[in-house]
Amino acid sequence: MGLEAKPHVVAHPYWPRNLKLPHYIPNDRPMWQILAFLFSISGVLLIVTWSVAGWRSRKASPLGTWRSLAVCWFAICGFIHGVIEGWFSLYHMEIPGDQSFLSQLWKEYAKGDSRYVIADNFTVCMETITAFAWGPLSLWTVLAFLSRQPYRFVLQLVVSLGQLYGDVLYFYTEYRDGFRHSEMWHPIYFWFYFVFMNALWIIIPSVLILDAWKHLSASQRIMDAGKFKKH
Repeated sequence: MGLEAKPHVVAHPYWPRNLKLPHYIPNDRPMWQILAFLFSISGVLLIVTWSVAGWRSRKASPLGTWRSLAVCWFAICGFIHGVIEGWFSLYHMEIPGDQSFLSQLWKEYAKGDSRYVIADNFTVCMETITAFAWGPLSLWTVLAFLSRQPYRFVLQLVVSLGQLYGDVLYFYTEYRDGFRHSEMWHPIYFWFYFVFMNALWIIIPSVLILDAWKHLSASQRIMDAGKFKKH
């Protein structure tokens, strides 16, 4: 009687530990290099956008510190949504076995959420909408504030609401799954990758939604007062 061949199991760092990733290839870049790239690009975008906002403020009415920071936030969102999440949207099937830099970035992040290496249906749909809707709209929001367009707070409200809604679903679907796609309580993979980096898209959009609400409500009150005086 012949011995049955055992299926080849590829070792990987993801959870649950019995996850089957037959085409997985480990990263050949260290974690620090991947994170340095992400935060360096974000830092450069912040500095450039802040400088442009300052230059525009000298040409027109000043934006102010908090408004300039909000514009910088949308510029960084445009990069993360359009480039990084856009890469996932287009190449989610190839990421586990691909060694391109952005694929390695996603394989590193997936240590905090393995849905990104199994082409999870919700994650693919959510990231695709984020990449092709909120990415371009984030950049449009930047341009709208820099050029003082009257619809700038409408864009801020729409983008921030979309970001908040997507992130709430992101956390809630993983909660419904019992947080089984990450090593619970791990200081880097769970708390930093999964919780902290995503919580930013809960906290900041919530603040910006309230800010847009305040400005749009003030504009409507002025419109209503004007109409009342005409009568």
